[in-house]
Amino acid sequence: LDHGYALHMAAKDCLSSVVSQDATIVTVRQQVPKFHQSVFCILPSQANHAEHHEGRHYSIPLEEVKAVFPHGLPYRFQQQIKTFNEACLMVRKPALELFAYLKSSNFAHPVVRYVIYGEKGTGKTMTLCHVVHYCARQGWLVLHIPDAHLWVKNCRELMQSSYNKERLDQPLQASSWLKNFKTSNEHFLKEIKTQKKYVWGKRESTEEGRPLGEVVEQGLARVRNASDAVGVVLKEIKQQCHLGSFRLLVAVDGVNALWGRTTLKKEDKSPVSPEELTLVYNLRKMMMNDWVSSRSAFGSCGALAQAAPAAQGLSAASPSQEGFDALDPFVPVPVPNYSPREFESCYRYYLDRKWLQHEKGRS
Repeated sequence: LDHGYALHMAAKDCLSSVVSQDATIVTVRQQVPKFHQSVFCILPSQANHAEHHEGRHYSIPLEEVKAVFPHGLPYRFQQQIKTFNEACLMVRKPALELFAYLKSSNFAHPVVRYVIYGEKGTGKTMTLCHVVHYCARQGWLVLHIPDAHLWVKNCRELMQSSYNKERLDQPLQASSWLKNFKTSNEHFLKEIKTQKKYVWGKRESTEEGRPLGEVVEQGLARVRNASDAVGVVLKEIKQQCHLGSFRLLVAVDGVNALWGRTTLKKEDKSPVSPEELTLVYNLRKMMMNDWVSSRSAFGSCGALAQAAPAAQGLSAASPSQEGFDALDPFVPVPVPNYSPREFESCYRYYLDRKWLQHEKGRS
């Protein structure tokens, strides 16, 4: 009997051990997918993210994409939006770092400049777009230049400025920017009033105290005046920002171009310097830190960093010495390659959207 009882208890213990192991295995197997799911979990369409959101995706409503980014988004991301019929952006550490800076800013102090830099293809433009969306959702006025290189290269029309004979206007680029600026900031253009009278011609003028939107409309209706209209818009915004009626983000992607060489030629075939362009001249003034109540975030183009040793870091991706001096002091924000968690998030997102369909795709 004792022997039989011992066998019975041994069998019971063995069975209990097996059940316990099975339960452990089941628990582990249930947790793994749950972990993967949480990595790329799509968050609600908000832009106010924190550290615990890092590596996750959040969805921007398509109608909001058109309002905040009327000029469009980077081509490859635009193709992804078209393919999946959704705009999902990954929350990354550089953007979270910028959010922390913006939240802790003292807007009574001079403007702070942030330079986003990194190797080519690391996500500098998308980081800048995340910041633009965040500020737009927080009710900021966003002055976004999606690609400064377009202002200094391959300009289809170049004409002498009627305001300053030593400068050159780019009416097509100016009118295109005004159109997009109006789309993303239309409610501000009704609230902000001009502080002086602007004369556009013998019979056309914008009186003092009129909505800033009338200046934008002037530039759109009379393309010849578009470059000067951009200058007036930037000037009025800069002068009135310190009043505290609105917060401003100046976001320039490819800021290097404003101090680099242009591909433009004058009528005598001599090269055009960036400071001779009305648009560049006025935008440069927006980057000075001689004003308050705003924040500037600049996306530094990484093309130079691609060809230079990685150890050079920021200096390789920065503007020329003149541009470096103009932006200094600034807060550098590096954008590295994907971390393992970010790679896992991106990978799982594509799996979930059935974009990776190879039989070994899930291995």
